[in-house]
Amino acid sequence: MAHSNNGFFNQFGGKYVAEVLRRPLDELEVAFGEAMKDESFLKELETIQRDYIGRETPLLFAETATELLGGAQIYIKLEGLANTGAHKINNAIGQCLLAKRMGKKRIIAETGAGQHGVATAAACAKLGLDCTVYMGEVDVRRQQPNVATMEMYGAKVKAVTSGSRTLKDAVNEAMRDWAANPDTTHYCLGSALGPAPFPDIVREFQSVIGKEVKRQAAERKLDVAALIACCGGGSNSIGFFSPFVDEEKPRLIAVEAGGVGPGVGENASRMTGNASRDGIMQGYKSRFLLDDDGQALPTRSISAGLDYCGIGPQLAALGKSGRIEFTSALDSEALEAVKFFARNEGVLFALESAHAGAEAIKLAPTLPKDKAIIVNMSGRGDKDVFITCPVFRKDEWLAFLHAEIERIESDKDIHDAKSMVE
Repeated sequence: MAHSNNGFFNQFGGKYVAEVLRRPLDELEVAFGEAMKDESFLKELETIQRDYIGRETPLLFAETATELLGGAQIYIKLEGLANTGAHKINNAIGQCLLAKRMGKKRIIAETGAGQHGVATAAACAKLGLDCTVYMGEVDVRRQQPNVATMEMYGAKVKAVTSGSRTLKDAVNEAMRDWAANPDTTHYCLGSALGPAPFPDIVREFQSVIGKEVKRQAAERKLDVAALIACCGGGSNSIGFFSPFVDEEKPRLIAVEAGGVGPGVGENASRMTGNASRDGIMQGYKSRFLLDDDGQALPTRSISAGLDYCGIGPQLAALGKSGRIEFTSALDSEALEAVKFFARNEGVLFALESAHAGAEAIKLAPTLPKDKAIIVNMSGRGDKDVFITCPVFRKDEWLAFLHAEIERIESDKDIHDAKSMVE
């Protein structure tokens, strides 16, 4: 099941949208199919991947972590070293290049943790496209560094104040915008979900991760027992897993946000949680956290990129079939994984990616030493400093913030510089 069948992955997927969006979706599907057969498009994409994104990204042997945990060798796919700091740039560049080929001048996007927004803003700056990013008000508050970066790239960031004010609501606003402006605008959806053909498009552009891993593992003659990736909507995980889904091995393990516990509203576990059910939302059928009336339930995760109430349809289908194993990691376990890999490998995982790291910490000791497990570090943790510092060094962080407020309010040079750039 490497590709959809007419937009469906078994019972999941589809194109459940208003008539106003069917034409742009059909147009996108045709354009994508043509582009992926066009050698000049593929060559341009490959060149940008190499020279701008910095592909291929390294596969790091986590030697110290392996020794400390015992058992299987741990390898880390360092997507955090890609330009803009995460895997999101793979899809953003691909879709923006496709949109430019289609004659679109304006790009809109949704973002949760901010990494897709940053990647889309950067891709638009690189390719000369206008960019607007929708972001839930809650996420705007907790991901200010990424908001500032998007604006530095020239994007307009629109805070969404409806609903839960997180990723789900940002998706809704982006879809409304696209429905109102289909001729001039392309919606650069950031995860492998939404109405067809988006799940296929996003997976295809993110599959560069898995293709590199497959080649890198073969070059080192690794006996890979498992691949592990965090899973929100699922763009990093399906890209990582894609070249392996039609094979019996290795094990494919997707780690959802366990949040603070198993209760409703305490996590974002769509495949492993007790509030998950089949449903149709935001243009596609998949597994969602829904109440008895079919409305989205609140979610919770320390990682803004994993707190979406649904999951990509291909991942849902592969989970149902058993090809992908789903598990979850608590917020506390993700934080411990951040600390573990930072101190023992000099690698700072994003909070999202640290959910995969937490599973690796559990799994490695249970496997033989001649086996390998590969963790997809989908992004680096620089963006999470406003979340992790209050946990790891609260008093020092508060003192820093108070001092910064005083400095900014009293520093004449800052006010003079601000007036010069306005």
